[in-house]
Amino acid sequence: MPTIRDVARAAGVSTATVSAVVNGSAYVSPRLRTRVLSAVSALNYTPSLAAQTLKRGRSQLVALVVADLANPFFGRVVCAAEAAAAAWGYALVVCNSDEKPEKERRILGRIRTLSCDGVLVVPVGAAWPPEAEAMAVPTVQFGRVVEDGRSDSVSIDNVAAASQVTDYLLDLGHRRIGSITGPLHLTTGRGRLDGMLQAMRARGVAPCPGHVRSGEFREDAAYSVAREMLDRPGRPTALYVASGVMALGVMRAVTDLGLRCPDDISIASTDTIPGIGGLRPRLTRTEHPVADMVNEALRLLVDRMTRDAQASPRHVVFRPAMILGDSCGPAERAVAGAAP
Repeated sequence: MPTIRDVARAAGVSTATVSAVVNGSAYVSPRLRTRVLSAVSALNYTPSLAAQTLKRGRSQLVALVVADLANPFFGRVVCAAEAAAAAWGYALVVCNSDEKPEKERRILGRIRTLSCDGVLVVPVGAAWPPEAEAMAVPTVQFGRVVEDGRSDSVSIDNVAAASQVTDYLLDLGHRRIGSITGPLHLTTGRGRLDGMLQAMRARGVAPCPGHVRSGEFREDAAYSVAREMLDRPGRPTALYVASGVMALGVMRAVTDLGLRCPDDISIASTDTIPGIGGLRPRLTRTEHPVADMVNEALRLLVDRMTRDAQASPRHVVFRPAMILGDSCGPAERAVAGAAP
């Protein structure tokens, strides 16, 4: 592998001149610059990231730790984060915790060895692991929030997302409303269930026993619990599903049971994933402004990395937008089929 000395020898200049051209750190005459770049191209020279990191004190790397790369929602987050990081002059290192706290701990423990300048993380545990403290690098939590007293965060108003959807179902006359929730130790799972329950209590109703089940934020788990819930007498007339990927599983269960949406069961969800707009019927849902959220998270992280690492934590909460589809109908359509 060619070194900076090889480039300097081929160009007939000093290594300091090569460094100035490659890093743009000092003026070099057009004539010398052309000679250096020609040598770089001829030798296929790539500067050492480790050496640049030592010299600058920064790697220009940002780590993104997502919760589940199999979930298309996080694919959208990765794409948006890569574009946002590049706009700030950073490269992205993507890690997947697979919704496993022990894997998250291992990833956070290794991030220090990568010399990342900052970390954007979607937490998966109920508490902030000690490995996160040991990283000692600026951190922004994305989507989910674990209180640690030092990290910035960017999230959605989960309570508002759920209450918007539930209010819509209540306005359609539904009173037997069930839910497929996410894990309740996560702020996303807990907040969305709380929003649903608050909206129902405000109308003097509550879910029936067995009509609130966890789908673990996974499609197959949501399919299983939805199929079990909807294949019983006295099923809900409407379901609030706490994520877009779980909504796919629920819609598949509805089809496999021979039910019609919204004639037999109304379905509405929070958040969206690529392709969900192609579902028929079109899904009623709230949506996250993913690109805006990611851009804000990177802005906070860059500010923390380059300006004031000791500033008080900042928490930015976005409000979701309600998107009306065709998957919800008046309660009287479903009452006859759902009756005990």
